Amino acid sequence: MTQYWLMKSEPDECSIDDALAAPRKTVPWTGVRNYQARNFMRDAMQLGDGVLFYHSSCPEPGIAGIARVASATRPDPTQFDKASPYYDAASKPEAPRWLLLDVQAVRKTRLLALPELRAEPALADMLVLKKGNRLSITPVDAVHWHRIVDGLLA
Repeated sequence: MTQYWLMKSEPDECSIDDALAAPRKTVPWTGVRNYQARNFMRDAMQLGDGVLFYHSSCPEPGIAGIARVASATRPDPTQFDKASPYYDAASKPEAPRWLLLDVQAVRKTRLLALPELRAEPALADMLVLKKGNRLSITPVDAVHWHRIVDGLLA
C-alpha cells in the first residue's frame, strides 16, 4: 500500500530543480540527523511511496515538487566524512547510526507556500503545520496528499 511523506530540503543543498537535473532525476537524501526521521526511513518508507518535496530554511518555504521513494535505506556516507557538516564521530562503519534513501523527482510544481497550506482548512491537522514540528520527514495522510496533489497543485 502506498504511503505518503513530506520531505524537507534546503534548496541551497538540494532543490527540486537539482533533483530533476540529477541522473535518473534521483538524489540520495543525506544528512538526516534526527532519530524519528531516520526511523521513518528505516521502518516505514517503501519503494514507490509518494513524496511532497518541500523547500525549507529559505525565504519562501513550501511544497515545490512531487517525488517518490526510489530505493531502500542504506548507511549515509556523510556520517563518516570528517569534512562533511553531517559527520558523526560516534557513528562507526560497522554500526552506522544514520541512513539515507534515494528520492526520485517526478515533477516540479508551483510553489505551494506555507501561508497557502495554513489557509486550507482541509490541511489543518497536517504535521508540517503543527507548531514546534521541525522534523525533516513527516508522514502525510492520504486525504492530505490527494487534496494537495489532485486539488491545490492540479
